[in-house]
Amino acid sequence: MVAEIVSIGDELLKGGKVNTNAPFIASALGEIGIPVSRIVACADDEVAIGTVFSESLSRADIVLVTGGLGPTRDDRTKKAVMRLLQRGLEESPEALGKLSSWFSARGRSFPESMRDQAMILEGSLLVPNSVGTAAGMIVPCGERFHDHHLVLMPGVPAEMQAMMRETVIPFFAEKSPTVMLHTPVKTVGIGETMLAELIEAVEDALPEGTTLAYLPHTAGVDLVVTTIGATMESVEEDNRRVVEAVLGRAGRFVYATGEATLEETVGRMLAESRRSIAVAESCTGGLVASRLTDVPGSSVYFLQGVVSYADQSKVRLLGVSPETLDRYGAVSEAVAEEMARGCLAKSGADVAVSTTGIAGPSGGSREKPVGTLCIGIAGKQQDGSIGSRTASLRMYGTRLQNKQRFSEAALREVWKYLQETGQ
Repeated sequence: MVAEIVSIGDELLKGGKVNTNAPFIASALGEIGIPVSRIVACADDEVAIGTVFSESLSRADIVLVTGGLGPTRDDRTKKAVMRLLQRGLEESPEALGKLSSWFSARGRSFPESMRDQAMILEGSLLVPNSVGTAAGMIVPCGERFHDHHLVLMPGVPAEMQAMMRETVIPFFAEKSPTVMLHTPVKTVGIGETMLAELIEAVEDALPEGTTLAYLPHTAGVDLVVTTIGATMESVEEDNRRVVEAVLGRAGRFVYATGEATLEETVGRMLAESRRSIAVAESCTGGLVASRLTDVPGSSVYFLQGVVSYADQSKVRLLGVSPETLDRYGAVSEAVAEEMARGCLAKSGADVAVSTTGIAGPSGGSREKPVGTLCIGIAGKQQDGSIGSRTASLRMYGTRLQNKQRFSEAALREVWKYLQETGQ
């Protein structure tokens, strides 16, 4: 069983809105063993909608649609389906009752102009809307389209997500003949090409039904191992063997096999080892602290963050020596080390990380080009002494890309430090 997703709306084609519905739908379908073969965005045009539906239904067992079910003139999805399938509309008593209750709960009288929201295609199954007003529907499309199904849902994410969870997924889970499992493999400190070379033998020996996808992003590259099969037992076994094979060849770059982010992984390691952390940032402007505190429960291990952007603030807030700044410059491992040590001393944390660099687009030199980053790590040792280390890296990107990559590199160094010093 294969699905396609069609997202309706002019705003999606004009760059006014990012399509967040399609990834949610694809992920939800994957959990019940139904892969998505195509995602399409379509304008609010009745003829175009009908054409896309016809094409998708000729290929896919299920075509899931979001958008175009509202009460305004630019909502043309139902009309396009009526024309395509040569069917009329019928009022759903259940949908009408929910619609009336929706207005009553808000102390408003039910407007007759909204009655159309309770109309569904003849022969379709109502998909109740527990969040909004527009009824959804699962439409069997008959012999002309090989008994494939069309699923119509509103474009409002909260409404669509509720429909998927409460009705659509349970309905198709019973019909899916397969099981599918996705396992993310999160990496740091390695590029796509090098990673591909490391695991080339793993890809050459993938079991039937298993695929391996590379997902590059601003700060690095992740893998997703996907296995599809008839039983969960066989799927889990094949998927596990591939993940273990990847770890065997690239494990030193893998920080998680699952959905955990790098900041979540670092936070878990800090919490489990009962260590605290503080951050001293220059070029990242607070981004490292922000990412660490994005994690629920981070107050257990995160003590403080200092953004010491100007040289004088590095001296005043962190105790960096003016002589070190004069001799090596603000973007140097020497300054990064003093920032980290100063942050550790002033915060009382167990671990401190610092960043100083040149995000660009200007400010670079031949010796220190744009994209240069220096990281410092300082930490309390078991004997009570303070240990520190530094690292220098070079990034290639826009200012915002470099800042994101700088923050990822800083968290990576913390992750490595926590691994090496025990949990």
